[in-house]
Amino acid sequence: MVKEAAVPSTQTSGAHSARPGLWSVGTLAVKCPKCKEMLVGRDWEKNLKVCPRCNYHFKLTAYERIDLLVDPNSFVELDADMISVDPLHFVTRSQSYMEELEEKRKSVGLNEAVVIGHATIDTLPLALAIMDFRFMGGSMGSVAGEKITRAIELGIEKHMPVLICTTSGGARMQEGMFSLMQLAKTSAALARLGEAKLPYFCLLTDPTTGGVTASFAMLGDIAIAEPGALICFAGPRVIEGFMHIKLPEGAVTSEFVLQHGMIDAIVHRRELRYTLTKLLHFYDGREHSTATMATTQTTNAPTHIEQDGR
Repeated sequence: MVKEAAVPSTQTSGAHSARPGLWSVGTLAVKCPKCKEMLVGRDWEKNLKVCPRCNYHFKLTAYERIDLLVDPNSFVELDADMISVDPLHFVTRSQSYMEELEEKRKSVGLNEAVVIGHATIDTLPLALAIMDFRFMGGSMGSVAGEKITRAIELGIEKHMPVLICTTSGGARMQEGMFSLMQLAKTSAALARLGEAKLPYFCLLTDPTTGGVTASFAMLGDIAIAEPGALICFAGPRVIEGFMHIKLPEGAVTSEFVLQHGMIDAIVHRRELRYTLTKLLHFYDGREHSTATMATTQTTNAPTHIEQDGR
């Protein structure tokens, strides 16, 4: 259930240079939630918002993530004005779903929990879908699912790889079955991407849970994660509340899922761009090799026909 905002609350697609960059927060000091160390804001930002003492990776906004990964000024945002409607007329004791959406748009500066578009990494083009946890916990409603699907379809149309960066609490309960349908829609779009023989890279960040984990987050040709990220379907509190047992330390982290073969690698934030660059060049070189082989076979085909006498 999607519509276009009559008066968009963000102007990022038309004024990309006006939005705040990765290092413009200006925080004086932050406290690491893991080791409780007090970090000087300037040093923390220079270290890509990673704690130098315990290696805790703080959350990044969607635009901070884009600035970190892609070539400068190469990102072009698409469909920034899409907003959700309220098909179920969902209301809690405190406010309606529409009021909550409007509140988040004003406080976060985004219309939805996903930013999509296309960019280049080391001059190689790719389609992007970057989730932002600040907008309702990165939950996937009908608009988030539609935007991710459009990013995948853009990759198919332009014949370029797709990168999705996940951070989400799962499907958005306020939209009921409409949010659950996004699991199937995004997975079907990725199946078409695979049929087109185009690579799909998934970067899992803290946290990636629920319906997002159960769909496109685990379907990447290459799945990488940041260190210490919470990656699971049901969170530890839900599991402990249902099973009445305490999970072992680190049972739902990126290190745990790597150990059990669910992802391909854990990559520190400072190495992400370099890793994605290598992957893009690998797939780009493989594609050129395949195209060269196909051209050679086509060129040599008449010779074989003459030799066979048919």
